[in-house]
Amino acid sequence: MRTKLMLAGVALAILSGCQNQAPADDRASIEHALKLQEDQWQRDYASKDAAALGSHYAPDAALASPGAPIATTEADRAGALEGMAKDPNLKMEFASDRVDVASSGDLAYTRGHFTMTSTDSASNQPRVDKGSYLTVWKKQSDGLWKAVEDFVTPGPAVVPVAP
Repeated sequence: MRTKLMLAGVALAILSGCQNQAPADDRASIEHALKLQEDQWQRDYASKDAAALGSHYAPDAALASPGAPIATTEADRAGALEGMAKDPNLKMEFASDRVDVASSGDLAYTRGHFTMTSTDSASNQPRVDKGSYLTVWKKQSDGLWKAVEDFVTPGPAVVPVAP
């Protein structure tokens, strides 16, 4: 009897753990949705719409860019994004090399590479930066996916753009 109860307890624990996992097809659809969201994010960079750029972040998200303080408040993120959006030379291209969704289906990350053209503050000339990014996404209570951690790391040395 004791063995049967123990086996029943183990089976119940396994089954309850399985219920917390998103099915593989749901995880694939989440991966696809995040790639589509990154495509929209890239279009928002192209339109230089700071409000649209900010809409990809959760209220408590962190944005970390090289050479800038980490932006952990909505006001700090808005200021950083507005500054970028005002740059006449801004051009952002990025693509995820990896998308992974937690088995729970409520957390995911995208990792990839970027190329950004911006204005060099020292020379006032265009410059090109390349590097990698890691964005952690969390499903919000309204069902939308928002970035909760967005970290950018520089790649090779800055390449000046010829006038």
